[in-house]
Amino acid sequence: MTRPPDPPVVNLVAEEQRAALRNPLEDAVTVSRSLVPIPVAPVSNQPADADLRRGDVDAWGRSERVRAIARTIYDPMYRYWFRAEWEGLENVPTDGGALIVANHAAAIPSDAPVIMHGLEVELQRAVYGLAENLFRTLPVIGTLWSRTGGVPAHPDNAYRLLHDEQQLVLVFPEGAKGTGKHYRDRYKLRRFGRGGFVEIAMRAGVPIVPIAVVGAEESMPILWKSKRLAALLNLPYFPITANTLLFGPVGLLTYFPAKFKLRVLPPIHLDVEPDQERYSRSRVMEESEKIRDQIQIALYDMLRTRRSVWFG
Repeated sequence: MTRPPDPPVVNLVAEEQRAALRNPLEDAVTVSRSLVPIPVAPVSNQPADADLRRGDVDAWGRSERVRAIARTIYDPMYRYWFRAEWEGLENVPTDGGALIVANHAAAIPSDAPVIMHGLEVELQRAVYGLAENLFRTLPVIGTLWSRTGGVPAHPDNAYRLLHDEQQLVLVFPEGAKGTGKHYRDRYKLRRFGRGGFVEIAMRAGVPIVPIAVVGAEESMPILWKSKRLAALLNLPYFPITANTLLFGPVGLLTYFPAKFKLRVLPPIHLDVEPDQERYSRSRVMEESEKIRDQIQIALYDMLRTRRSVWFG
């Protein structure tokens, strides 16, 4: 009797990864398509207990132990250097996923750590920050970035964090256009890409929480940029800041003590069916522009009432 052929072997991991990449979102969080999502963990035939991770590093590389150390070190800067002051924290959900969207500034961004630290200490919720893959490629800095909650900005990463894990995720739709602004253009929001962050929120079925940040623009203002050095170092821009002119090389990592004020705007519920293959491009762009306008109006209102860059 002829033996029947063996059934084909199916690589479940490869199939799951291919399925996750079939419908990538365009221009999500103003990053290039060259970024790839974190790979799915391999399927294991061992008992469930054997899959428990040793240590506290999660699938994204975040370590609560490292975050606790970072919070201890950073807290004096947050409280006494930037003197961060929040308004509207009740608008951030205490559970479930939410996409946090804010304006972006400073040659070396000072707003991301302030927002992540503030939400973690004030609300006791972890925050994952999406950013360009550049940080991950830097020796030592890349590892520390991952351990403190940094994740490569890719729509599939954002979806898994928001939908599957119900986490808070922070994005800056202006990207490098925001941090690369000259001081003369401070608090004038750049274009929010093609609205990829809105489509991510629609697909994941989570609200968008806008935050207007005042103070970051003055913490490390750019006076001019060197295109030649940027090309040589393969960077989006190479800034010459007021900090380096005043403090010399130390100014590369030294912020001015600008007073930070952060206003959390009411969450935006998009009221669309999640997990759809496509969403209306006009609706996505309309919501993106509406959110950008809300943050811009809030910034102008906060600046009108600000008495001093240093004292608020």
